[in-house]
Amino acid sequence: MFIKKLEVGPIMANCYILGCESTKEAVVIDPGDDADRILMELSKAELRVKYLINTHGHFDHVGANKRMKEVTGAQLAIHPDDEPMLNQLSKSALMFGMSVEDSPPADILLKDGDEITFGDITLKVIHTPGHSKGGVCLYTAGHLFAGDTLFAGSIGRTDLEGGDYDTLISSIKNRLLSLDENTLVYTGHGPETTIGNERRMNPFLR
Repeated sequence: MFIKKLEVGPIMANCYILGCESTKEAVVIDPGDDADRILMELSKAELRVKYLINTHGHFDHVGANKRMKEVTGAQLAIHPDDEPMLNQLSKSALMFGMSVEDSPPADILLKDGDEITFGDITLKVIHTPGHSKGGVCLYTAGHLFAGDTLFAGSIGRTDLEGGDYDTLISSIKNRLLSLDENTLVYTGHGPETTIGNERRMNPFLR
């Protein structure tokens, strides 16, 4: 599996391009900003985007949805609990002194346990509310794309609308920490980690 990480936008959110090397089908996880840069990386890797997947609806992770969808024609996917955020992005960003375009509506509403297939690769949807009501992680063997649910040594903030600390801790402990300890965790901000490292070292999970 081809994996390319891009830090996008002023808040430096992590956007991930995943590609099937045999079929050249791809997904883009959390196109938060810098659409032209994401498109350039896709072109360099000769990948065709099948899905745009939002791990949650905060503007720093979905701000490039509109342009990415216009250019690629890919289907846009998000959990239904966060889908209402998509047409409020400009207002949300303005509260932080930033500017983004509102997103088009989702084509696919993700549910826990859904599977997203591109080429020979399948991602399983794991609903992990707490940072937002509709937060999801995406899992394929050995790899977890965690959005803002889990970070290296930390967890997502819970003081925004729809956030809840106890719910987030429960999501992580009950849905993620049971994964193999060598599973690589690709976070929504900052560096990668592993499930084993977070079990042992994350102060929020002790």
